[in-house]
Amino acid sequence: MNLPNRLTVFRIILVPIIVLFYIFPYAQFGWEMKTFMVGNNTISIVNLICLGIYLLAAFTDYLDGVIARKRNMMTTFGKFADPIADKMLTTTMFILFVSRSIIPVVPVIIMVCRDIIVDGCRMVAASNGKVVSAQLLGKLKTVLQMLTVALVLLNNLPFELWGLPVTNIMLWFSAFVSLFSGISYFSQLKDDIFESK
Repeated sequence: MNLPNRLTVFRIILVPIIVLFYIFPYAQFGWEMKTFMVGNNTISIVNLICLGIYLLAAFTDYLDGVIARKRNMMTTFGKFADPIADKMLTTTMFILFVSRSIIPVVPVIIMVCRDIIVDGCRMVAASNGKVVSAQLLGKLKTVLQMLTVALVLLNNLPFELWGLPVTNIMLWFSAFVSLFSGISYFSQLKDDIFESK
């Protein structure tokens, strides 16, 4: 397994770690987690720890792509696993946020349904011997989602200081781009999907 693929696997391993930090019942063990005041906004040390882990994971996403292209180390496993690792990371975080009523559920449903449809399209393509790499819209969707997750963990800082709902705007924009990315994948692979044998 080459270095880019190892970074992808490492990103997948970070997913349960960040979940554990985020949902761990600290109070039940008598651990009082410190919070910080920024203007009128409170941010927990737990959020900052999760943000650090999340940024590390996001950096591995950037790094594995750069290394794979620069050193010509692109593999079928990488094309398959890299988008899955991204989806595991971002979707898990969005579900955690929804579970705590931090963000609305509708944009998350749109993004999850898009991912299911795209994965279905890729499975059909794979059965025909095609490996579908991430498209530009798909990559933009991932970047927007990662930025949105970071902003949620920061409680919309620094934009909250000026009363700007940037996190909500980014969330809905991510859902919009995700939807159109899904339509693009479907259009690209529709011949495979509707092929009759």
